[in-house]
Amino acid sequence: MAATAELRLLEKSLGLRKGNKYSAQGERQTPVLQTNNGPSLTGLTTIATHLVKQANKEYLLGSTAEEKAVVQQWLEYRITQVDGHSSKEEIHPLLKDLNSYLEDKVYLAGYNFTLADILLYYGLHRFIENEFLKTRGFSTWDSFRRRKILLWWIFIIKHSFPVETTPSQNTLLFYTC
Repeated sequence: MAATAELRLLEKSLGLRKGNKYSAQGERQTPVLQTNNGPSLTGLTTIATHLVKQANKEYLLGSTAEEKAVVQQWLEYRITQVDGHSSKEEIHPLLKDLNSYLEDKVYLAGYNFTLADILLYYGLHRFIENEFLKTRGFSTWDSFRRRKILLWWIFIIKHSFPVETTPSQNTLLFYTC
């Protein structure tokens, strides 16, 4: 999913009115938001953080200094580790790492749902969705069945942060998990 599409979905999920003008620049299609009151904002996490603040939902950025740092860490992880991968084979080691990290957590920042969960969910969605649709389950990723990453995935879905799927795809996601 393109970063501009993710930002539109985030905007909708946060209850913000439509009207922001997004574009993409450069070879990597870095998102740009033209603001009404100042300079353009560049970059997925910069714009997403701005939208969270605009929606007065700053709790999504973390509530303590440590939690804020963890959120920033995972936002950076999304950009540096997840973006740019194009196959499940490339993403498989990242999923193993994420699964290990989530062993004693519900969400990336512990027990609180944050912007990091939303953006990592959006970033991983194309890999997980494609695997579900192709095999009707994690048949090639059976080692992930009943693991923390799937529980995390279900918790994120229950927060109703939309992705661009058809109703049958969403049913398949719930059914398979």
